[in-house]
Amino acid sequence: MMMPELVDLPPGEFMMGGDGDDKFVTDVERPQHRVVISAGTSLSRYPVTQHDFSGNGVKLPVVKVSWSEAKEFALHVGKRLGGVGRLPTEAEWEWAARCGREKVAVASVTNANFLYDEDGKKVGKGSLTKVGSYPLNDFGYGDLFGNVLEWTEDSWHPDYENAPQDGDAWTGGSPYKVVRGGAWDLLPRLLRPTWRDGVLADARRDNLGFRVAVDFRSGLSANYSKPMLKGGSNMGKH
Repeated sequence: MMMPELVDLPPGEFMMGGDGDDKFVTDVERPQHRVVISAGTSLSRYPVTQHDFSGNGVKLPVVKVSWSEAKEFALHVGKRLGGVGRLPTEAEWEWAARCGREKVAVASVTNANFLYDEDGKKVGKGSLTKVGSYPLNDFGYGDLFGNVLEWTEDSWHPDYENAPQDGDAWTGGSPYKVVRGGAWDLLPRLLRPTWRDGVLADARRDNLGFRVAVDFRSGLSANYSKPMLKGGSNMGKH
């Protein structure tokens, strides 16, 4: 197992969920609700790659990994870094995708990997692309939209009634887990920061991967040294 590159997730507060100005918003993205993201969590810069997962040198996102397998990998990463490894919560993922903005630009073929435009015309490559093929966002994360759907820590709920407001995962008895981000074979309407869907936890799909989160809020181990990011900084592009 290799170590994915981590980027600190900035703390902040935002309105999570879809608003009335987005014609593609559905009821599963409502109601909007205020969420606070605390400091002390890092997310992997990119979805976990095949190289991270198995050491084979391939920089494509790893796919066909169940929720439990993704969770197990994240736990190992956290243990090695002296934190608590897990999958990003739904709220953390959306905050990372929004970069503190109320509105986010629509995905295009210059900044995301997807297959068809809204008229059904093929515009994409039709396969996975190496991570880092598209620009990073202002928080320093790449491939949040397109390429692969991403598992989150949360169980599926059909709307946001009574959703947590502290950025924590919303768990429950559902066998479905929330996925985010859209994928290489999907339409751009699904490559939105508020789009969400539920997938059975034991599913293995060729368009479904994950990124890891490491929680350091409970304190770092005595021998932990935070990995340097590209550019010689321990911080992402905030």
